[in-house]
Amino acid sequence: MRTVKWNGVYPAVTTKFKENGDLDIPAFLKNIEHQIDAGVNGIIIGGSLGESSTLTHDDRLALLEATVAAFGDQTDVLLNVAEGATTAAIELVQRAEKAGAHGFMLLPPMMYKPTDQEVADYFKTVARSTKLPILLYNNPVDYKIEITLPIFEQLASEANIQAVKESTRDISNVTRMKNKFGDRFKILCGVDTLAMEELLMGADGWVAGLVCAFPKETVAIYELVKAGKIDEALEIYRWFLPILELDINPQLVQNIKLAEVMTGIGTEPVRAPRHILVGDERKRVIKILEDGIASRPILPDYKNL
Repeated sequence: MRTVKWNGVYPAVTTKFKENGDLDIPAFLKNIEHQIDAGVNGIIIGGSLGESSTLTHDDRLALLEATVAAFGDQTDVLLNVAEGATTAAIELVQRAEKAGAHGFMLLPPMMYKPTDQEVADYFKTVARSTKLPILLYNNPVDYKIEITLPIFEQLASEANIQAVKESTRDISNVTRMKNKFGDRFKILCGVDTLAMEELLMGADGWVAGLVCAFPKETVAIYELVKAGKIDEALEIYRWFLPILELDINPQLVQNIKLAEVMTGIGTEPVRAPRHILVGDERKRVIKILEDGIASRPILPDYKNL
């Protein structure tokens, strides 16, 4: 079985579409190539940023198979699983395992506010349907379900539940997890605007959004922090923050796709019901990106620290 290390930068990649809404696999793979060249440690397909709610199981598997075929020997390839029914989650997990997935990001049950016990049982049941490693997604801000410490206690015996994407927006939750569980669960920051702070508090990795448009800058921050070069990392991070704030916005997909276009490594079409940015909001985002690109920092040799 493939071992996922759960450290480094894991882009939650955008899904590329043609103007008619069909998948654009060549554009999708072009962006992933830039991620790998920058030194990321894994790819997460079909997450919130990947327009998960508009993707069918067949869409997800097509993206997965193309990524594994092109880059599976170079990086971890994870598929997001966000389902309303346990049976649907198991079906997708088992199909994806056969298609070559290296692991999964797993959300709590969607479209229903479950009890804590229902959340725990859902995760256990899905985990037991596969041998592949799992990253749980803890995002009570957007999904209204928190994976609490007592839930994690129940899940600690499930060997393939190995990590959590920490998106509670509470930096101290990193310390709570470390105090309670030590290194049992790897912790990956899931909020771009808190990434350096959580890395300094002991997070193992970063599930990133703006990495889709700025892969080298994102990986450089991670590598500099882990090498103890905090001042160098902070200089890049402070430059990056106005751009990173585009990730904590209801239109994060549109924002980041526009950023990908402006850095030359993506396309802008989205799948309905989304629309691309227009009007004053588009002008506002373009101004942020133009200012950032004009002052883009010169990066150190972050791959050889």
